[in-house]
Amino acid sequence: MLVIAHRGASGYRPEHTPAAYRLAAAQGADYLEPDLVATLDGVLVARHENEISGTTDVADHAVFADRRVTKIVGGEAVTGWFVEDFTFAELRTLRARERMPALRATNTAYDGLEVIPTFDEIVAIARQESARLGRRIGIYPEIKHPTHFRRLGLPLEELLAERLIALGLDSASGEVMVQSFEPTSLRRLAVMTGVPLVQLVDGSGSPYDFAGRGDPRSYADLLAPAGLREISTYAQVLAPYKDLVIPRTAAGRLGEPTGLVDAAHRAGLAVHLWTFRAERRFLPTDLDLSGELDRFLATGVDGVFADHPDVAAEAVARVASRKTRVSV
Repeated sequence: MLVIAHRGASGYRPEHTPAAYRLAAAQGADYLEPDLVATLDGVLVARHENEISGTTDVADHAVFADRRVTKIVGGEAVTGWFVEDFTFAELRTLRARERMPALRATNTAYDGLEVIPTFDEIVAIARQESARLGRRIGIYPEIKHPTHFRRLGLPLEELLAERLIALGLDSASGEVMVQSFEPTSLRRLAVMTGVPLVQLVDGSGSPYDFAGRGDPRSYADLLAPAGLREISTYAQVLAPYKDLVIPRTAAGRLGEPTGLVDAAHRAGLAVHLWTFRAERRFLPTDLDLSGELDRFLATGVDGVFADHPDVAAEAVARVASRKTRVSV
């Protein structure tokens, strides 16, 4: 079972910062997960969204005041400052901030300390931490809004494939796995790279690329047997929203497993679930994060995305310990 550090150890440090990635490695993460967007000059950088007012101090820079605009991203109107309107050099003048300061007030102590890292820099961190800790730590990037960026002439698939080749990462070794919500994007990557691919599935709605070309299928259709078989033709991993594996009851407790994990395994897909967080607002009403992870790991999932990698690593270790005792 893999522990995927969701935007780094984002429960403890501002997400997508070098400090968050290094802490995640120290806490036992198997993979560091950056969300990738592109600057005006085609540099891949790590931000949760291409709109950056919530994760940087861009609003404090008067020189960029006139770049605040409204755009349609993923079918929704979004107002703010966008990575694709900044060169990489301009973006480097900004500093990262905690995205959820009201919820993670202690993380705000690190506001303003770090720049926005590039994909190459995150790869370097993973390699440095792998050498320091004596175990391999991989990279698990998500390409964000690929349809949007392709329309801007910044095709994320090509930009990422170029970097994977340049960094010696274009192989099926598992050092890198690439994820997207858009099947079209993954299909492009399947012919550009040799890395394992991951189909993200949300709890409702449809892939944005499907809607854009008039494909009526929803995420729910992708989880039907025929949909899972189709995913297996271009991807190796299914990454569904965790409620699709164990839904919540009306009282906010965990219900009974849906059988999705077994169905995905029958289609030849590994299953990685997102996202596990320790704060009470994200948890079932009757469990802490450790208890929630225990329930989900018992379904046979192959990996979890976690904002608190240390808690997830401890849960995985408990499963391994129980299996060892049973085998003995």
